[in-house]
Amino acid sequence: MKGVILAGGLGSRLRPLTSITNKHLLPVYNKPMIYYPIQMLVDAGIKDILIVTGGTSAGDFLRLIGNGEEFGLSRIHYAYQKGEGGIAEALGLAQDFVGGDKMIVALGDNILQKGIRDAVEAFARQQRGSRIFLKRVDHPWEYGIADFEGSKILRIIEKPQDPPSDLAVIGVYMYPTDVFDIIGQLERSARGELEITDVNNAYIERGEMEYQIIEGWWLDAGESHEALLQANLIVAREEGVQI
Repeated sequence: MKGVILAGGLGSRLRPLTSITNKHLLPVYNKPMIYYPIQMLVDAGIKDILIVTGGTSAGDFLRLIGNGEEFGLSRIHYAYQKGEGGIAEALGLAQDFVGGDKMIVALGDNILQKGIRDAVEAFARQQRGSRIFLKRVDHPWEYGIADFEGSKILRIIEKPQDPPSDLAVIGVYMYPTDVFDIIGQLERSARGELEITDVNNAYIERGEMEYQIIEGWWLDAGESHEALLQANLIVAREEGVQI
């Protein structure tokens, strides 16, 4: 199984912090932000990892991470995304790397308190389709929210004015290789991007979507200055720092 970390974008919401660097290289307590999704994948048994990045700081990832020796890896792969075409477009760059394998996709600014090893093992046994993670949130109108009928997801609604639930889709996804066929058929959204929500809804329409509600906290550290500050405080407390 392959791991793909998406760490592109311009990080415009975090300027001026990101005026001269990629947001995924910013610190979260005592580590660069990108270290957390890498470690999450490694802890789940994923050793073959691709980082998709972009912008003018792409070379900094190579200088910082190298071949992943700090994580016990012998090699990390890299791909470059030109511009900001959306999460699904960035994932499309991983097609040759993934080949015929299943994949775990993580956004480079998402940090989970608990690991995903059990979910990875469940996905390995899954016969078809994809798997996503959900987390209860206080402000569901700010996220992609799952709409349910009983225990079945009917669709995912992006930033709904009237949220049908408080369960948000977080930035960790599990896909079979046919995700690239779906991406190839997507139309760009009003903001000119290929949306990952459209990918997930395609699996839901097929009846090929599994999900699980995560335990522990989830941080979208790159969402805003406030989110980055909160991530630093929460991770520091997790490491035993008295704040």
